[in-house]
Amino acid sequence: MSTPDTRTTTAESEPRLAHAPTTSAAVADMLSQAARVGTSSIIAADDLRHRVARAVQAASASLIRKQRTMPFAGRGAPGAHWCAELEGDSILSSEYFLMKCILGQQNEPGEKKRLARIVNQLRLSQRADGSWGQYPGAPIDVSASVKAYLTLKIVGDDTDAPHMARAREAIIRAGGAEKCNTFSTFYLACLGIVSWEACPAIPPQIVLLPKWFPFHMDKVAAWTRTMILPLALCSALQPVRTLSVNIDELFIDKRFKRRLSKRINPKKPISWHNFFLLVDKGLKLARRVGFTPLRQRSIRLAESWITQRMDPETTEGLGAIFPPMVYVQIAFQKLGYTRSHPLIRQAEADLDAFMIDEPNADPRLDHIRLQPCFSPVWDTAIALDALIEAGHRAHNNDAVAKACDWLRQREVTRPGDWMNNLRPHDRTLKPGVDMACWAFEYRNDWYPDVDDTAMVAKALHKAGDRPGEHVNRDAAARAVRFVFAMQNDDGGWAAFDRTKDRRWMEAIPFADHNAMQDPSCSDITGRVLESLATCGVDMRDARVGHAMEYLLRTQQPEGCWWGRWGCNYIYGTWQAINGLIAGRPSLNERQRARADAAMDRARAWLLACQNPDGGFGESANSYLDRSLMGKGPSTASQTAWGLITLMHLLPIDHPSIERAAAYLVGNQLTAPKRPFASAQRRGDNGAPGDNAPAEIVGSDALADDEGSWAEHWFTGTGFPKVFYLRYHYYRHSFPLKALARFAERRWGTMPSH
Repeated sequence: MSTPDTRTTTAESEPRLAHAPTTSAAVADMLSQAARVGTSSIIAADDLRHRVARAVQAASASLIRKQRTMPFAGRGAPGAHWCAELEGDSILSSEYFLMKCILGQQNEPGEKKRLARIVNQLRLSQRADGSWGQYPGAPIDVSASVKAYLTLKIVGDDTDAPHMARAREAIIRAGGAEKCNTFSTFYLACLGIVSWEACPAIPPQIVLLPKWFPFHMDKVAAWTRTMILPLALCSALQPVRTLSVNIDELFIDKRFKRRLSKRINPKKPISWHNFFLLVDKGLKLARRVGFTPLRQRSIRLAESWITQRMDPETTEGLGAIFPPMVYVQIAFQKLGYTRSHPLIRQAEADLDAFMIDEPNADPRLDHIRLQPCFSPVWDTAIALDALIEAGHRAHNNDAVAKACDWLRQREVTRPGDWMNNLRPHDRTLKPGVDMACWAFEYRNDWYPDVDDTAMVAKALHKAGDRPGEHVNRDAAARAVRFVFAMQNDDGGWAAFDRTKDRRWMEAIPFADHNAMQDPSCSDITGRVLESLATCGVDMRDARVGHAMEYLLRTQQPEGCWWGRWGCNYIYGTWQAINGLIAGRPSLNERQRARADAAMDRARAWLLACQNPDGGFGESANSYLDRSLMGKGPSTASQTAWGLITLMHLLPIDHPSIERAAAYLVGNQLTAPKRPFASAQRRGDNGAPGDNAPAEIVGSDALADDEGSWAEHWFTGTGFPKVFYLRYHYYRHSFPLKALARFAERRWGTMPSH
């Protein structure tokens, strides 16, 4: 292993830089010993060394068994890789159903049965108070609840039924349907539930704006680019398919059915919020009087922009994510595209591939759920990273070698929108030649991202090559060039683009999805620094020092770091500390003192977060309430993040480290468990109950076998405060990585202190 590490002689002393061994021979030896001892003896002896060795052995074997040879749902190219379900919330089910209603397809014989099973997932995911939420333990999500209620009403659920009454009461308590976000309001407008005046105006003319204009397509986040033009077409064309159903009972103030719910703030008369609301009023007035210059030209250009990015040779659906795949079908139907058109057939197939079929003899449990996208590149990279920590390399493990081959084949070799924001000298670099980058999904050539590229580069470099080859490390070296090209001016790294930190855009009425921009974040910056160090970059590079300053600047007063892509402060702190350790050689004496002080504060904060059971956990509620940072039931993945972080900050034999390792060992599955999914507790009458993971519904056989860990909580983040994710491999890959590293450093051949 080449990842930098720190060790201290006491918990109170300042960390100093050291380096871990370059091999995992000690781990391999331990595993061999553990295999000879036998499981029953290990458990009976309660010997931590053997228990950890056995856990690493079982987790490695389980993860290798899960390796796929064929892509999920037939999408993408075959080859050895990992891809598990990427679990979202109920909005995916309700939005799919409502899309079919908008398209007029809900009663087609081929759709009706399938839609009924999708709707059944909504019934399964309703909570005891009648609401729907974004994740287990979340407060009510009004938008999700309104769309679910509307869906159930359309299919004929009696509004006086207990589950509908509870839903209605919960929505009213939360402020009524007028509290729905922009995306939900668009669905309601397409169904004639509200007027198009209640939706923010998104003129398609934005596609004509020059690059120097404050608002431009290149100046918004990648995920917004894929959503905004289909929605702009909907906004301009205003499709309406009125049903014989309304939800007037969900509105407290029915005036908001006819006008935007966002209001002018008189307390801040001069503000971006008020400015954009006035712009919205002006755009709608212009439309009413017929002043829509360049409308047809902008519609044609928007259509061309979208179709170019739907090319099946470059992507599996627009943006390769759920929302734009929905919006484009609605917009293109209004443009006159028939269902038989190749683009529409492809759009349908790409979206339907997200379905996960869960048949059940009990009609209440028979359902289909949807995921927001596929995560094969990310899943494969983190699985490889874990297996490599356990001693598996390309030269000694065929599963590792073949997964590396698959990743290299997924390398993006075409230029995309992201190149428009590079510095002039970096725009001369050619993807696939001068630099290497990867997307999250099976195929999404338009939008590779920094996070996946950094993780893939680290995995390929650490995996090494088969004898006589150097392809993996060559690819990792080219990935370093991409990563440096994507560094932001503030020193940090974002996900998909450079220079996406125009916070004033968050005041645009459309921007309530909390993803208009893509600013630098501490977690990706830390991961990038760790990857650079692993790939052999000279960490005295000035660009590394710039990134280190960013990390030191963004530490929270409590000592932790905010996590953009995982829940939350535990995730952010884990990644930031990895980065600070890796980038330490770039610091001068004064900066090292600041870094040491920062790590002291992080150590104190993390130790205070450790649960009595030795584990770590944090609910996504910490994005809403800072008092909840680092607090929550212990989970396998978050305990792994905490354990890895503590190993940087404490002596390896520190009790807190051993307690975290013991938690993981003690909670590892030792026999196959009954299948489960994103189930909710069910009451005696068969109605869904509260949102705490409890009774089991559905299946997740890929994750819950011997050697894995059970984890029902959502620990991943899509859009903070808006959309959250449950990565089914987090609870497997990260605990394996943490335990393997702990074993090597606790009992392996370590550098002298």
